Amino acid sequence: MWNGLVSVAKETYTASPGEGTVPRPLIMPLVRCELVGMIWVRPLKVGQDALAGIAELANIAGAAGADEVVLTWETHDVATACELPIVGPAPCLNMVLATRDGHVLHQFPYGEQLLSRSPEGWASGLRDWRPAPAPQPGGELVPPIRAAVDFSFTPIELDHPDPFGVTVVLIEEDGYRISLTEAFAR
Repeated sequence: MWNGLVSVAKETYTASPGEGTVPRPLIMPLVRCELVGMIWVRPLKVGQDALAGIAELANIAGAAGADEVVLTWETHDVATACELPIVGPAPCLNMVLATRDGHVLHQFPYGEQLLSRSPEGWASGLRDWRPAPAPQPGGELVPPIRAAVDFSFTPIELDHPDPFGVTVVLIEEDGYRISLTEAFAR
């Protein structure tokens, strides 16, 4: 499962320069080794809104009763959005695999080669994946990712017969992009 999630994340990051964007931070909650889905952070404003928006990715994991989560983010993108110093390699795709008992940080540094720029200013380029450092058990996480990991295992308590369904609707209304697997789609 892990290798499949890494492949999907790398493929997304490899395709994104042609679209003029870096993929937004993403959470993939798992319940009993079954993927719930993929949830991308909502559009963010720089500063406190970005910090809160990334941390709120945890809501879907908490509502699903996740026992594992995978979060992905780009070093420079999150540091810029959250007005934080860059920690670790940049540019770099980061993935953290977390459970209630701890987490392991995986980093996938890359180089970029600019191919062209559109009239609107979007860059088109190639990503060259560099050798990855060894996985880091308990590796340092930037504050909004740390918060998302910590809150992912806090159950969402709603006075409703379907707390998961209500949470999905609420975060979609807030602008988060959600793609649930068939087992969790309702």
